[in-house]
Amino acid sequence: MFQRVLFLVFAVFSLQASAQNSIKFKGKVIEEKTKLPMEAVTVYVSVAKDSSLIDYTITDKNGNFSFDLKKNSNPIWLKISMTGFEGRKISLNSISENKDFGVISLKEEATMLGEIVVKAEAPPIRIKKDTLEFNAASFKVRPDSNVETLLKQLPGVEIDSDGKITVNGKEVNQILVNGKPFFDKDGKIALQNLPADIINKVQVSDTKTKQEELSGKPASGNNASINLTIDEDKNKGFFGKFMAGYGTDDRYESSALVNYFKNKRKLSVLASSNNINSTGFSMDEIFDNMGGGRNRSVYYNDNGSFGINGMRFGGGAGITQSNMVGINYSDEWFKNFDTQISYFFSDQHAKNDSRAKQINFLPSGAFTTDSQSKSKSDRFSHQASMELEYKIDSTTTVVYVPRFSSSYGKDRENSYQVSTDEDGNVQNESTAATFDESTGNKFENKLYLNKAFKRKGRYLSTSVGSTNSQDDVDSYNNSATLFYQGTDPDDIRNQVRKSRNTTDNYNVDVSYTEPLKDSLSVSVGMAYEWQKSANNKKAFDYDAVSETYSVANDVLTNYIASTARIAKPNAGFSINKEKFNFNLNGGTTIIGFDANSVYLGTNTNLNRNFVLPSADLNVYWKLAKSKSIWASYSYEYDLPSASQMMPVEDVSNPLNTFVGNENLDLNKRHYMYASFSNYDYATRSGFSFYLGGNYYDSQYVSSIEVTANGKRTTTYENVQDNYYTWTGFNINKSIKKDAHTFKFGFGTNVNLSMNKGFTNAELYEAFGVRWRIGGNFSYEYGELLTITPNYRYISNNTKYTNYLVEKASNFQHQFGLQTTNYWPKNWVFGNDFSYNYNSNIADGFKKDFYLWNTSLSYSFYNKKFTAKVKVYDVLNQNQSATRTISATTIRDEQNTVLKRYAMFSLTYKIEKFAGKEKPTRNRYMFH
Repeated sequence: MFQRVLFLVFAVFSLQASAQNSIKFKGKVIEEKTKLPMEAVTVYVSVAKDSSLIDYTITDKNGNFSFDLKKNSNPIWLKISMTGFEGRKISLNSISENKDFGVISLKEEATMLGEIVVKAEAPPIRIKKDTLEFNAASFKVRPDSNVETLLKQLPGVEIDSDGKITVNGKEVNQILVNGKPFFDKDGKIALQNLPADIINKVQVSDTKTKQEELSGKPASGNNASINLTIDEDKNKGFFGKFMAGYGTDDRYESSALVNYFKNKRKLSVLASSNNINSTGFSMDEIFDNMGGGRNRSVYYNDNGSFGINGMRFGGGAGITQSNMVGINYSDEWFKNFDTQISYFFSDQHAKNDSRAKQINFLPSGAFTTDSQSKSKSDRFSHQASMELEYKIDSTTTVVYVPRFSSSYGKDRENSYQVSTDEDGNVQNESTAATFDESTGNKFENKLYLNKAFKRKGRYLSTSVGSTNSQDDVDSYNNSATLFYQGTDPDDIRNQVRKSRNTTDNYNVDVSYTEPLKDSLSVSVGMAYEWQKSANNKKAFDYDAVSETYSVANDVLTNYIASTARIAKPNAGFSINKEKFNFNLNGGTTIIGFDANSVYLGTNTNLNRNFVLPSADLNVYWKLAKSKSIWASYSYEYDLPSASQMMPVEDVSNPLNTFVGNENLDLNKRHYMYASFSNYDYATRSGFSFYLGGNYYDSQYVSSIEVTANGKRTTTYENVQDNYYTWTGFNINKSIKKDAHTFKFGFGTNVNLSMNKGFTNAELYEAFGVRWRIGGNFSYEYGELLTITPNYRYISNNTKYTNYLVEKASNFQHQFGLQTTNYWPKNWVFGNDFSYNYNSNIADGFKKDFYLWNTSLSYSFYNKKFTAKVKVYDVLNQNQSATRTISATTIRDEQNTVLKRYAMFSLTYKIEKFAGKEKPTRNRYMFH
């Protein structure tokens, strides 16, 4: 603890000392003709030699600007830029002392018909209201780079080893192309596959909900959104990438991505097929889709899985063969009517062998369950979505968003498990062969209407939506459960269970906002939601005479349904200033809940009513250009399911009977979050603190009774004072000197949790502490070499009350090293090495392993073709052995993972714009 405090003190003093050595530039910008001050003028400082950006700012409403800069002995430029005005440049020999530039006037650009217009130099950065805009041509990247490489060059943009993007400390949760999603809003396909050369602007703003976007309200969340605008010259073109590869052990991969842009019309088609747990689209420029295994082994709480449009890939649990086809289309069908349509088809086939050892805590001791299984699954799905936006006039906009999905699946599993008490005596054992066949259909749609009025800030916002889904499952079960202690008879089953789950949800939300002053407004609203769900189960035993499943099993046949009516009247006010936003909404949540069931000829009805307060608070305070505070609070609830509340037995699991509790209350929790961030553009360094948590006034938890033979009966009870909190600190710094770039990062976070529940009528408590500390370093030598090591230490400790077991602990060491060499020309050589150590894992589960991936590629024929050889898991040591510590169990588990293979692949790129091959674009060298 002392070392951590000492480090924080040292960091604070270092930042203070750095501030004392800063140089201040200031001045005022006015319009030459009117002599009036000019607001939102971009002012930036750059090195005269290579135009590399040092820092930037904008003028305030009085036309004033100021910089806090570090000393710099190089000649520099101070540049002033505003759209529609002639730019100004002031030359200085160095940054060595405070300087007041006084009043600087800008002259309006002259426009004369019939003359050639010479475009002025575009500034690398502009700030437009709430949008930070980067001029892509001002940042140097390799000619064949993708958009992700471009983003890494932008000041304030960080992309960590997990692929998480932050801009000035805010996490990016949405990436758009020309204002529209490119297949999916997370933007991974766009980042990895769109060439940087076609991008004109990179626009960063706060992420807004659809209603906030339509009304122009400030964002209520603390995430950022990136919009990539296509260069006008490149917005009429065709480009694509085709790849095919084959390797050892019959491993293969192939993919194609084709794009056609014509002004506002955009059509993209993607397809892939592989058996290496990947989407088929490069998640990494050098290592392709081998990153899934890397992330699972190196980075905490990341199992290596990733998704596109809701579909998951990889993850270490088995090996998946997948095929996928997707289409994305957007256009303006007629004036002020924008359309976007997406469609995906996915076909996935997975196999997995798993084994696990689980210790189950009891007040008087514990019992251990050993299990193993072989599983195979097949999944087919169709997903289609559309977004239609029509601006009826300058004040009224209508948006309609329908989505549809359909799926079909088959799951087969053969499993065996045995439970033993503390003396090693067998309590029960079971074998099972199951086959599930499922179909699912879901349709959801939302209609938004926003009406603005003459008075600025006055508007009416309405949304109406519905969700309807149906899932059918036929589950064939041939199992035998044998009890060796107690009086329960053995449970032998050969049956089919047919279940149908239906869900219908309808909702409407209306709000009205009235401005009182320029920065103060009030709002009133009403939200109403109607929910209905039903689960109809029928079971049939096998008839040996007719050789059919035709004997009705009444014990496993039941019907349960529920209806919830939720009304939320609310009111609030907001203060929206240039550097301060405050939003507060409060009201009442009124819930009417009805449920009924039919089981063994008995009808059971339940009627419950709840009245709850509701509150949402968001505060954003921009202390300075690089410093900001964010805080939020909300009071939230979760409604239990009908099966958790209905006092009806569910004996479908021979080792665990479930019974609902008709007196069960809701989850009621306080959610809080606060953060402080500071990013210095001039030194490319920054730090942030954050803390947050959930505190439960009431939480429904499992109450388990375990008999001597290990059989359980589970119901639900409410407890108070459960909580989950987190706090952390991150710091990063970047240093550039000539061709050398050094980047440092350090972070730590602590999670504290309290979980209460009941076992054998005893209230237990589990207090958990998870601590993570890690650092990363990156060295780049021009465009020739990159070396990136990283390390993380993760510790998990849990203390128990009312168990014989007092505590459980586990820690992990995770080390990774990536090297990428871009020399000689057209060659790229990459190595990705990681080591993972997992303590306290059970005997028979390997504690540590190495994972080494490598690739070598060569580009030829004007870089249209790239030949690559890669080897995944060179040392053939990859594995998946995990330990999970919960409030009631310690579980060690191992699954099948992808092992060593070598693969040769060939990639072909085509890029034509306005009917011509894409020319090489010279870029200004800003870094």
